[in-house]
Amino acid sequence: MIRTPEALIPYILAAAVVLGGMAWHLGDSVGGLGRTVTFGQATIGGPFALTDQNGKSYTDKDLRGHWTLLYFGYTHCPDVCPLTLQLMGDVMDKLGAKATRVTPLFITVDPARDTPDVMKQYVAAFGKNFVGLTGSEAQMAPVLKEFRVYAKKRPIAGGDYAMDHSGSIYLMDPNGKFAGTYEEVLGPDKIAADLKTRL
Repeated sequence: MIRTPEALIPYILAAAVVLGGMAWHLGDSVGGLGRTVTFGQATIGGPFALTDQNGKSYTDKDLRGHWTLLYFGYTHCPDVCPLTLQLMGDVMDKLGAKATRVTPLFITVDPARDTPDVMKQYVAAFGKNFVGLTGSEAQMAPVLKEFRVYAKKRPIAGGDYAMDHSGSIYLMDPNGKFAGTYEEVLGPDKIAADLKTRL
């Protein structure tokens, strides 16, 4: 049986309703601008054993008992890393008395150059509470993998090199578990305001 275009209208409308409902439902599970969708528990972080700027052992167990703002970078970084660490320092200042509940932590992606002595001098410029961690290449590899950090050496003029790396600030809860990320564009006021709701 051949249907006229007018006879097909009810079927077209019904199909549109069904498709619209599906699109609305999927809208809650598809990422978009300004929206992050998470399914289940994020598996970021894990056991590690590194060395702090004072030459002492620092492990994942040291993340417990306080909130941690964690950033991966390197001391030879010309711009992004110092700006991000300065942002973290500003956040700590804005937390006021609550800053004692938060540890700002910087882990190098360039352990060949970032020795404990180098890290000590570097992190001191951003605040007295900063902790800087380094280790051998073998120690760093699983840490980068556990935290899903991208880091790759890039040759530059003069035979030197830079490190391309991911740039989010991780937030770890007092149990040492991943609690989210902050992006630099948020600025210190918004990050501090969000942290205060958690402390």
